[in-house]
Amino acid sequence: MVCGGFVCTKNALCALNILYVLVSLLLVGVAAWGKWFGLVSSINVVAGVIGVGIFLFLVAFVGLCGALKHHQVLLFFYMIILFIVFVVQFSVSCACLALNKDQQDQLLEVGWNKSEATQRDVENTLNCCGFTNFNPNGTCAAICFKQEHPSCLTCSTTIQKYTGEVLQFVGGLGLFFSFTEILGVWLVHRFRNMKDPRSNPSAFL
Repeated sequence: MVCGGFVCTKNALCALNILYVLVSLLLVGVAAWGKWFGLVSSINVVAGVIGVGIFLFLVAFVGLCGALKHHQVLLFFYMIILFIVFVVQFSVSCACLALNKDQQDQLLEVGWNKSEATQRDVENTLNCCGFTNFNPNGTCAAICFKQEHPSCLTCSTTIQKYTGEVLQFVGGLGLFFSFTEILGVWLVHRFRNMKDPRSNPSAFL
């Protein structure tokens, strides 16, 4: 069977969805690992990452079942969901790549003020205290704060060193996966309109 035919397209769809399954399991595993070892104490962050992983797993499972069985209904819903995910992910990735420094600072401050658990995680991980101001009489989870005469950098100073690189990495990675998703949409559309060579040639597809 030549490449581009029924079997080749089916195998390509299966391989793409197996990749999505592995990525979803990696997301769930990393979130569980971070929570287990105390790297992330915020339940909202862990639940969010696990939720994205489970959603991706379910979408990939639907796509895999539809590809293996050549099921028209499953393939249709999979194509619609994958296209919606592509639009959202492509938009977010472009936004990450387009943010300037002032917008990055505003976004960081909003995220900092939203959750005290996230503040403790950042202070503990980056060994910093406070976002823009260090208060030696306040509370802080950083190691530097536990010294006899605490003198810690503010978290905004530490985070801003890596914000641009992180956003470029996240945006680039998101763009890469968004193109795999539009490839999946094209493969599904192509596969749905193919006739299974093993079926009755006169059967209606």
